[in-house]
Amino acid sequence: MQTALDQFRVSIQRVRDLHALYTYFSAATTPALDLSDLLRAQIVLCVSALDFYVHELTRLGMIEIVEGKRPPTPAFLRFRVSLDGVMTGMQPGATSSWMDTEVRIQHGLLSFQQADKVAHAIRLISTVELWKEVGNSLARPAEDIKSNLRLVVQRRNKIAHEADIDPSYPGTRWPITSADVTAATDFIERVCEAIHQIVV
Repeated sequence: MQTALDQFRVSIQRVRDLHALYTYFSAATTPALDLSDLLRAQIVLCVSALDFYVHELTRLGMIEIVEGKRPPTPAFLRFRVSLDGVMTGMQPGATSSWMDTEVRIQHGLLSFQQADKVAHAIRLISTVELWKEVGNSLARPAEDIKSNLRLVVQRRNKIAHEADIDPSYPGTRWPITSADVTAATDFIERVCEAIHQIVV
């Protein structure tokens, strides 16, 4: 499951690289040039990195369960698979690729960004009390972690679905700062690193 974390780290580095571009262009151009959309893109990519990480971690963990490398969880045992998947998995010499297909199909339209959705996905591969353990790892109350995550995802949703427009001032976007983006990126990175230590 290390590949899930490796891919997450690459994604977060892309966010940081984009931030470096923002910093460079901010210093090299006039303030009349609005570069704030570079910051907004970073928020979207940061949450995307979390979402993709949870998708990959869950998929790889479920495959490990099928391969006998991890114990099944109650949530895993309730996971529904197609008869086509079952028939494929029962063939002589079958590999776990059928489970890979099943998870990709069923999770393909899901997003794992909100705290409850992340915990639901992780329950497929681990019985840990996820946010309690993440809170312990980060030395913060679980509710603070979940609240902070909710705020980052809400901001991402405003950017992705509402063009980041402030409805009380039509045509004006919500303000965003370099510090906002750095804080969100650092937070998402710490959360995913903690999840990996706890679950793997």
